Amino acid sequence: MKDVSEAEVLTADALARLKTGDEEAWHEFVSAFESRMFNYLFRLEGNKEDALDLTQEVFYRAWRSISTFKPGEKVLPWLYQVARNTQIERHRRKVLPRFSIEEAAEDVGFEVTSSRRGPVQVAESADTAERVQVALSRLAPEYREAVVLRFVEELPYDEIAKIQNCAVGTAKSRVFRAKEMLAELLQGAVDVD
Repeated sequence: MKDVSEAEVLTADALARLKTGDEEAWHEFVSAFESRMFNYLFRLEGNKEDALDLTQEVFYRAWRSISTFKPGEKVLPWLYQVARNTQIERHRRKVLPRFSIEEAAEDVGFEVTSSRRGPVQVAESADTAERVQVALSRLAPEYREAVVLRFVEELPYDEIAKIQNCAVGTAKSRVFRAKEMLAELLQGAVDVD
């Protein structure tokens, strides 16, 4: 969105346009944040289709609840909270299928960013990424979310605590414990520091 960077707050004009339902403002807002929300939800869900559905639901809910957005508030923590609540509610309504190691899809995982890697390195990286995603899916939701917010979304602990509605110490503890559990699940396959 022209009027906001990811680390900043919405300008008064941008917020006013969103609150009045300005279609162009909403298009810019969604375009600015949809990839962040999709990636966050994908890491929590482990399934692209579910993450896409949830991402659409998040922006619908953001549209419906923009009046609760406080002027001067950072955009991303608010949007992550909307995403978190959407995901939690969806799980309450229906139990989503869980990954098993045997059923993990080939396309699940972190994207390879270097085109200089050889075929062996690419295959090893894809296998590692798949193992990480499967391991993430085996964590309890509060631990999975904490580690995704910290290491994938790179949020500070105070924002993680706000999103998870807990103390900063609890957020730090969840991240630390999630790292320990991931290390156990991955058994040296990747560096989780």
